[in-house]
This record gives sequence, C-alpha cells and structure tokens, in this order.
Amino acid sequence: MHIEKYQAYPPVNLPDRTWPSKVIDHAPVWCSVDLRDGNQALVDPMDSARKHRMFKTLVEMGFKEIEVGFPSASDTDFNFVREIIEGGLIPDDVTIQVLTQAREHLIERTIESLMGAKSVIVHLYNSTSELQRRVVFQQDREGVKQIAVEGAKMVKDRLARLEEAGTKVRLQYSPESFTGTELDYALEVCEAVMDVWQPTPDNPVIINLPSTVEMSTPNIYADQIEWMHRHFTRRDSIILSVHPHNDRGTGVAATELAVMAGADRVEGTLFGNGERTGNVDIVTLGLNLFTQGVDPELDFSNINELMEVAEYCNQLPIHPRHPYAGELVHTAFSGSHQDAINKGMQAIRKSNDPHWEVPYLPIDPQDIGRNYEAIIRVNSQSGKGGVAYLLETDHKIKLPKPAQADFSQVVQKITDATGKEINSETIWSTFKAEYLDQPEGAFKLVSFSSSPIEGSNEREHIKAVVTRNGEKHTIESDGNGPISAFVNAMRREFGLNFRLKDYTEHTRSVGSRAEAAAYIELTVPDDKGRSVFGVGIDTSITMAPIRAVMSAVNRI
Repeated sequence: MHIEKYQAYPPVNLPDRTWPSKVIDHAPVWCSVDLRDGNQALVDPMDSARKHRMFKTLVEMGFKEIEVGFPSASDTDFNFVREIIEGGLIPDDVTIQVLTQAREHLIERTIESLMGAKSVIVHLYNSTSELQRRVVFQQDREGVKQIAVEGAKMVKDRLARLEEAGTKVRLQYSPESFTGTELDYALEVCEAVMDVWQPTPDNPVIINLPSTVEMSTPNIYADQIEWMHRHFTRRDSIILSVHPHNDRGTGVAATELAVMAGADRVEGTLFGNGERTGNVDIVTLGLNLFTQGVDPELDFSNINELMEVAEYCNQLPIHPRHPYAGELVHTAFSGSHQDAINKGMQAIRKSNDPHWEVPYLPIDPQDIGRNYEAIIRVNSQSGKGGVAYLLETDHKIKLPKPAQADFSQVVQKITDATGKEINSETIWSTFKAEYLDQPEGAFKLVSFSSSPIEGSNEREHIKAVVTRNGEKHTIESDGNGPISAFVNAMRREFGLNFRLKDYTEHTRSVGSRAEAAAYIELTVPDDKGRSVFGVGIDTSITMAPIRAVMSAVNRI
C-alpha cells in the first residue's frame, strides 16, 4: 500500500463554524441531473424513449428544476431539448436547465436549443481547481478567471434573443472542481461572474459549488460551503447550490451538512447514478427528511415504480441493500431483529400514538408503496420471532411463546440442512405436517359430542369415537368443561400419562365460515416434564381445542 503517494486534505480555518448546531427543517430546492450528469455516466446513454420516460417521471415526482441535457455536446441532447419544448411537454411550473462550457460556439448552440421555452436555467461552468489550472489549462489564476468572465459575457450578450421570445431566464455558474479550488480564489471567480451578470434579490443567480470529486470528509465540505456563504458580497442575490458526488461514499452526509451550512439548493440524481461512484442520491436525501417529519416536497410514495423507471432508463440494477428502496432493506433475517420487529408491529397496532416506532424499521414500508410481506424472511440465522411473525401475518396463527420455540426448531432443521431461505408457503406446509395432519397409525377423531351435566353449571359430559391404528374406541368421561373431560377420557381409555398445562384459543378469520385456532400444551411427567404442543383449527370453538389435544397426543 503506497501510502506515501497521498496526503490529507487541508481543513478550513473556521473556528466559529455554525453548521453543527443547525437543523434541517425544510426541503432544499431540488434539481434533478439524471438526464445530463447521470446520463453521461451510462455505458449506453439513454435513447429518446428512455429520456422521455425519465423526464415524465421527474415531473410527476414534483421536481421544479430539471437539467435536461448538454445540448451543445451532442445532437441527441439538442434534439431532446427541442422535442420537449416543441411538444409542449414542459409544465408551466417546471424550469428546464441546460449545461454549457464557456466557449462561444457551445454557448451559441445552447441558446438555439432553448428558443420557445417558457422558463430556463442556463448553466455555465469552467474548472477552477489548482490541479486543473496547472495540468489541463496550463494557466494561472487570472487566466482561468478570464475564461469564466468571458463565458459570462457571451451568455449575457445572447439573453435578449430568449427574453424577446418570451422566455424567462435564470443564470447559473459552477466553478467546477470547487473542492480542489482555494476558497479565496473560488470566491474571486464567482464574484467576477456576478459582476458581469449583476444579480439582484429579485433576480438572483444560482452559484453552484460542486463536489465534482469528493476529496474530504463531509465536515470539511460543510466548512467550505459556510465559508463561501459568509463571504459572498451579494449573498441576498444568490441561490447557493451544491452538486455533490460520492467518491468517498459520503455524498449524502456531505450534502446534509452543506444544507446546514447555508446551501439553498441540491443537484443530484435518483438512486445516485452518476460519474464514478455517482452523484448524490436524491431518493435517500428526500426520505431522510421524511423520517425526520420534514416534507421532502417530492413524491416517493411508489418507490417500486421509481426503481422500475430508473432501472429501465439507466439500464443499471438498484442494489438490494440500497437505502430505503432496496429489495432487502425492510427485511430481517436475524432472529433477534425479527423478534423485536414482531413485537413492535404488535405494539403499534395496539397503540393510539400516530408516530411510527418499530425497532429496526426507520420508515413504515407502506409510506413508500411497499407492503409488510417481506419485512421478515427466514433462513438459518433466524429465530422463533421470524417464524411466528410469518405464521401470524400470512396465516393468522398466533402461536404461544413456548410453542414458537418448539416449531422454530423444526424450521431450523430445514434451513440448516439446505442453507437457504425458507418462504412463508413452505413454513405453512411444514406447520400443517407437524401439527395438523395426522400421521399414519395415529389417534384420529371420528366423532365428538358434549353436553352439560344436569344440576351442574360447569361440569360437562363428552362422548367421542377415536381410532387408533384403525381400531375404533368409544370413549366417555366427565370434566370441568369439554377439554378436561376429553383429556380424562383419553388418559383412561389408552393408559396415557400426560397433564394439560395450558390452553389458548383465538378467532382465525371472520364471517359465516370463521375458524378458531386452539393451542394446547401437555406435559409428560415420565419424560422429565417435557412439554408437547398441539394445534387445532375448526369452525367450532368447541372442536378446535379438542383437535388441538389430538394433535398434541399424537406428537407425544
């Protein structure tokens, strides 16, 4: 590891920084750059159909500013800008943004692409970093600043053509590679551009400070933004924007801290597509706000559809562990996590508190168009909580805790043997085979009846026909209710040694064919008090526990 080739990024001298104590209490202005910065990073850039699909989706989500292309860079981008303008596809409240370098023929082509649009942002940029000045442009500070100034003049000289045609124009400047630019010089260049454009509070410019390459920890980027925020001479005439990338994997954090440090606006892409490791992820940023009770002012209520559009347009898969959106991010395999989620879901159903509080789930999946089907999935790492949750959620079986442990051992044997996930249907078929289906040669209930004993308020008399190994036995007994009487009859007739320890029952469904589910726990004294569990399901609340006794007896 050639550590000597690298050096630490210098911190910003800002001892009185204020951003650490700030709280984000409203959404920034969002600008999607999926159709430009995101598109240029694709192996196969979007064709016209995919561009239109992406643009339509961004509009439906609520984006009011959308960078639609680099029209001077290719005919494909130029033609798309013309298509959405001439086709009347841009809503009146949406402003399209286009990018151009500070070169005359490129600026001219950019202006041509925008003729007839209602509202546009002309985004001018040139790189200003020390490295690019030295290596790419081979110019000093003054030379690179003049590139920006001359570009600003060329843009300004052509605005009348757009404005006379009824287009509302806003101007944006980016000192590209800002994070590699000395702060005093970045300020100098931005101020020089503003001297040309002469913004006012009523007609502000957008100054965009991109983390073109993420070079430092997020706190240093925040310091850079706060330093610029404080030192602009016409801050009231500026919309301060950031355009973070994710080279260090901290793009989301850097953006949030930058907004705390004074940024008004964020440029990014859906799910973070972009050059190298990507642009900042607006889906994650927006849903981070949502989980803090702040309206993101974008619609994420159908996350599956957004994923489908992004994967279709970008021809890139979204990772199953992608924040909020990934296939597995609302899913728990761990036994302890499953148990906590199961209890949390039960608690929230009983609570009158409107706030979402479920362990391990920072967001309600239903708020982004997901359901609860995949919250818990079972594999060899899972415990009784996950199995119990799926039985209750999908099959309305509420196993008592001791029975949960009993059945989870059965499931564990399957997952250990296969090393794979077991789905809800397999769990259910395993449950039926273990508790509900009578094994060959077992006790089987043919008929059952019960009646109160005359003169007693609680005593019951039962009569049942039971087969064992195909041989019929008629059994009768009295007891404190039909369950007690049936247990007495089974013990006496067949010489069984067990004791009824616990019994619970609940309604499994509603309506004319409502079913009851009953759970029985028996103990076997001659086997060190071992517990054996049984389950019975029937439309009769009397028959369900009788079937549960038969289930438990057969499992002894």
